[in-house]
Amino acid sequence: MTAVHEVLPYPHLRAREENTARLGMYVFLGSWAMLFGGLFFAYGSLRVAAAAWPPAGTPRLPIGLPLASTGLLALSSVALHLALGRIEEGAGGLRPILLSLSSGVAFLLVQSTLWVLVWQSGLVPSAGQYASVFWELTAFHGLHVLVGIFALAVLAVRAARGRYGPARHLAVRLWAMYWDFVGVVWLLIFLSVFAV
Repeated sequence: MTAVHEVLPYPHLRAREENTARLGMYVFLGSWAMLFGGLFFAYGSLRVAAAAWPPAGTPRLPIGLPLASTGLLALSSVALHLALGRIEEGAGGLRPILLSLSSGVAFLLVQSTLWVLVWQSGLVPSAGQYASVFWELTAFHGLHVLVGIFALAVLAVRAARGRYGPARHLAVRLWAMYWDFVGVVWLLIFLSVFAV
């Protein structure tokens, strides 16, 4: 299938298409930012209203696994931007995209290990407000990571087929924006839920 921007004969039409796609991504990310904002607001409200946070008798959350997850997601984002830069230069970007993909998968594996440990410690979603907010934030974020992993896999397949180059890289740019958003949300979760 031929990409739309390959058949448009006028550069200004391609620029308009790219601007429209970017605007669409901003709107999409803005809607998710509002959703996560609501979750963070609920977390903050519960935390401020609580006599003690975490509540007495609540198992402590581990810090090592979330810290490793933070590093993996940062590596994944940097690798995707490296891929975008290489593609824009015409040098190809498959290897950095694969690094980004594997780091994203590793993040989800580490996060799954964390969820199992937390569940085994008794911090299940029905264990109170603290547990409920923890599970809502981390599971919802994990779902977004899963979407990003699928997108990175598609980008890798397309990069392997030579579909991206200096004039054709909009999809990589848009998914890099999404992946940065996922990383920023995770950093906020890490700082507000795990680090304090």
